[in-house]
Amino acid sequence: MATEPSTKAKAWVIFDRIVARAAPDNVHSNPWIRSADGQLRFEPDFDTLARLLGVPLHLKAGTQSGVPALALDVWLSYELRRAGFNLDQVWPRPVHPRILPAPIANLLKALPAGTRKAVADRIERDGAITGATSSSGIILGKNYLKQVDVVISDWVTGPELLISTKRMDSSYGKNAPNRIEESYGDAKNLRLRHPLAALGFVFGLRSDILQKEAATAEWLFDLLGKLGREDDAYHATCLVLMEYGNDEAIPETGEEPPVTALPEPGREVDDENAPAPALDAIVDQDIAQLPKVKILSEQIPEELAPARFLAAMVTRVLGATPVNMHKEARARRSSPALR
Repeated sequence: MATEPSTKAKAWVIFDRIVARAAPDNVHSNPWIRSADGQLRFEPDFDTLARLLGVPLHLKAGTQSGVPALALDVWLSYELRRAGFNLDQVWPRPVHPRILPAPIANLLKALPAGTRKAVADRIERDGAITGATSSSGIILGKNYLKQVDVVISDWVTGPELLISTKRMDSSYGKNAPNRIEESYGDAKNLRLRHPLAALGFVFGLRSDILQKEAATAEWLFDLLGKLGREDDAYHATCLVLMEYGNDEAIPETGEEPPVTALPEPGREVDDENAPAPALDAIVDQDIAQLPKVKILSEQIPEELAPARFLAAMVTRVLGATPVNMHKEARARRSSPALR
């Protein structure tokens, strides 16, 4: 008897389809824009973000499923591919398995066709193979292992970009202090071992906090800004302010569970099911029925703006590597559209 796919497996198939439609045949638009006054800026694809944020609402996925915050991870990795980093460089990947190190991807391409198919099928089936593939990025900080949500890394360079994401859709006064406290500790742990990596933090927040708990919102915005200004914290921080209807609210299933015990290096735990098989037409129908989500860009403080954050992350990665690395990302940044 077939088992019912998990909420995360259902979400992945919709996430993947949204990203595939936004970048047909893995061809991404260039996010860099140069304005008439000569200013270079990163222009995020907020339409794709809004669709991705609608997926957990459509599935009624509670916070403990991990799906609400996963929508942010998928979008950030998509934006980094728009910036010119390739499919296997940025994790999570837009296909299963979510983490496939570049050397293994290159080996697959070099294998004879028959062997390549057999190995690819094994990777697709197993998802997490010890020491090879994984469903989550686990990085050693100064003192402990940390699951990082969006990663650029390679064995040649080590971690080049590490972004942690959090999301809050309710119970702001109760949950916000815990999220901020965790973020400070995580920043220091990662920064001290990987000082050259671009280290960022993205916080997704439902906009009704502005009406329900205005004082908490002011406090939270202030602390998020400070997280991105201190020498031993993040290089940049970001706020995604989401507006959606009360009828679509995510059910309260408790706080997103903290990662309190991670496996030892080399011992992977696969917490992701492969995307649930579905016909494109059915998935497209799901996408058409997604709840409407609006990104309130104008109410996000400038220092926490997604455009500023993404520009800072990409610029830092390029600034910390030689000019013969990340050539496509450099070419895109140096050839912006004029607007």
